[in-house]
Amino acid sequence: MKLLLTSSGIANPSIHAALIDLLGKPISESSALFVPTGMYPFPGGGESVWDAICGRAKSPLCELGWKSLGLLELTALSSVQRESWVPALQEVDALLVWGGNVLYLNYWMQRSGVAELLASLDNLVYVGVSAGSIVTTPHNCDAEWNLQFVPPGSDMASGSEQAMGLVDFALGVHLDNPDPIFEDNSMANIAKWAAGVPFSTYAIDDQSALKVSNGTVEVVSEGHWRLFDPAEASA
Repeated sequence: MKLLLTSSGIANPSIHAALIDLLGKPISESSALFVPTGMYPFPGGGESVWDAICGRAKSPLCELGWKSLGLLELTALSSVQRESWVPALQEVDALLVWGGNVLYLNYWMQRSGVAELLASLDNLVYVGVSAGSIVTTPHNCDAEWNLQFVPPGSDMASGSEQAMGLVDFALGVHLDNPDPIFEDNSMANIAKWAAGVPFSTYAIDDQSALKVSNGTVEVVSEGHWRLFDPAEASA
C-alpha cells in the first residue's frame, strides 16, 4: 500500500502531482472509495460530509475528477457480509479517508475489519485528510480532545492514544493554521507533544503532505513543515 497523508486534501499542484505519481495513471482513469466516518461525532458532521462529497469543502478530494467514486461507510460494514464490500476495497485504486475524530475513526477502522485488510492491499493508494492521515500512525495526537465526544459507557475510550500504526512515525497536521479550532496546532505545541512519543514526528501545514511508498517518506510541500526526531523533540 502507498499513502498520501495530507493536512487539507489535494491543496496544491505539488500534492496533486504526488497523487498521480502514486496512482501511476491519471485521476480520470482511477477509481476511488470515500470514507466519511470520522466526521459523525461532531455537531453538523453529516452536513460536512455532504459538503465533502459535493466538492464544497475547503479540502479538495472527491471533486478531482475520479473515473468512479463510491462510499465506504465503516459503521455499516460489521453488520453486512464481507463479500458485499471486501472485493470493492481490493479492486479500487484509491481509498479517500476524510478527517474528523481520530479516536472514532480508528475505532470503526478496527471494528469493521478495514484496518486489518489494508496492510494486504499492495496496489491501493491511501489518501488521508487530517484525522484520516493521523489514524494511519501509531499514536493519536488528538486523543485528549477526542475523548470529550465519547458517549457515556462506551468502550471507545479504551486505548484512546492508539491508532492503526500503518506507518512508523507520528503526525501533527494543520500546522499554524489561523482558524481558532486549530489554535493548539502551533509549532511549539507540536514540538512539546512530539517530545512525549517514542517516534519521529512530522508537523505539516495545509499546503504540505507526506508521500509514502516502499517504506520511504517524502515530504511534498508548498508551505512549511518540520520533522522532530525523538531526541530533538525532548531536548
